Amino acid sequence: MIASLLQRRVRAISITRDTLQMKKILVAFAVSLAFVTPLSFAQNAAAAPQAAADPAALAATGELFEAMNYRAVAQGTLEQMRRTMPAMMTQGATAAIDNNPKLNAAEKKNAHEKLNKELPQAVKLFDGVFGDPSLVDEMLRATAQIYARHFTVDELHQIAAFYKTPVGTKMLATMPQLMAESMQAGQQVVMPRVAAIMHKLEQPK
Repeated sequence: MIASLLQRRVRAISITRDTLQMKKILVAFAVSLAFVTPLSFAQNAAAAPQAAADPAALAATGELFEAMNYRAVAQGTLEQMRRTMPAMMTQGATAAIDNNPKLNAAEKKNAHEKLNKELPQAVKLFDGVFGDPSLVDEMLRATAQIYARHFTVDELHQIAAFYKTPVGTKMLATMPQLMAESMQAGQQVVMPRVAAIMHKLEQPK
């Protein structure tokens, strides 16, 4: 659900130049949304309509999110994405250019130059997505619905109690570092596959 929310906002971005390099950047960005982990663990891709959440459970998510410091975690995750996004987009697009057998050395050089010119524009646009104050509010509302559908009021209270314990507090404190290392590891694993996907997209239909 959360990744879908981000993808909707990305699709709303107006790109004035529909060039090959910008397409590469957008594909790399779309794949990178998979790294929004702890915010995207409950995506609802093509899912059946969800049952309405219990209002009492929905209310109990407020205590849980406060104990989790969830707003700060969400803001930190988005900031982490914002900082790493230029490198992730560059690596994905660069790999696609370098691995394209249809391009000779001169064409690859030209493609890299175009990428370097267009990347700042894309980064600026995506910064607007991540910097929108309403994004975190929308994420919290969406995530509250997910928790309320899957946990009872009593279970939500128990989870909140855990996050108030020393180990729960430590888990929350180390979450940004865990996220940073997880995103780096995920990038190393996924980006070669991103290059293969973009190469396939370039093939004539």
